[in-house]
Amino acid sequence: MGRKRSSPATVMFGWVRRQSMKVKVFLGALLGLCALVALRITIKDHKYFYVASEAIHAAGIIVLIYKLTTQKTCSGLSLKSQELTAMFLAVRMFCSTIMEGDIHTFLDLTTFLSTLWVIYMIRFKLKSTYIKELDNFPLYFVVVPSAILAFFIRPYTVNSHLRRIFWAFGVYMESVSVLPQLRLMQNAKMIEPFTAHYVFALGVSRFLSCAHWIIQIYATRGRYLYMFGSGNSWVLAAFIAEMVQTFILTDFCYYYIRSFMQGQLIMRMPI
Repeated sequence: MGRKRSSPATVMFGWVRRQSMKVKVFLGALLGLCALVALRITIKDHKYFYVASEAIHAAGIIVLIYKLTTQKTCSGLSLKSQELTAMFLAVRMFCSTIMEGDIHTFLDLTTFLSTLWVIYMIRFKLKSTYIKELDNFPLYFVVVPSAILAFFIRPYTVNSHLRRIFWAFGVYMESVSVLPQLRLMQNAKMIEPFTAHYVFALGVSRFLSCAHWIIQIYATRGRYLYMFGSGNSWVLAAFIAEMVQTFILTDFCYYYIRSFMQGQLIMRMPI
């Protein structure tokens, strides 16, 4: 019998894997730029970016619910990431309910309640399958810096001084909430499919949110960064927070897509 041919996707990822880090970064940036251009052309109302971002995040939580209810195990999931997610969602709902109370608040409420259910399952119903030793990221590494940053850099368009701090704290917390989950996956080295789907959904959600910022800044020729008060550095800080979370998840999304295209059910993180 002849040798089995490799699929185009396998050949492509094999070629990318052999390239230097500079080439990989360039290719990733080029792919991201092409995606931004496509979104800029096809989507006219930019508010749909946030709606899509929050909807995809909610979809990722639904994947976790399916995993917990069908497989009866929470292995591979970080309780700390879920707690951070519940924390920033609670803060954002508190602020947005007073300020807006729109579709974003409804989507946040749906995701928040689903996240609380996941936390309940991990802490009580499926506690025996939770690998606490691998979920060892210190929470104060993200909570304390986020609180300090929120005290000094916050929006000035919110009426209450306390709500300004809370809103900024939620934004900064969201940008780093996935770090415990990534740390757990690095410790475990192998990632089962449903957890990988969930984290990939987070990556897509963050990309759409970040795309909104970039397109708005481009469309206004940079004025968007200063639309909320003269000399206010809040918008720039919020944009940087979005970029940080997007870049944190970029590496994982690359390995996820590669594993998916190669037909691997179990994803392996690089050492």
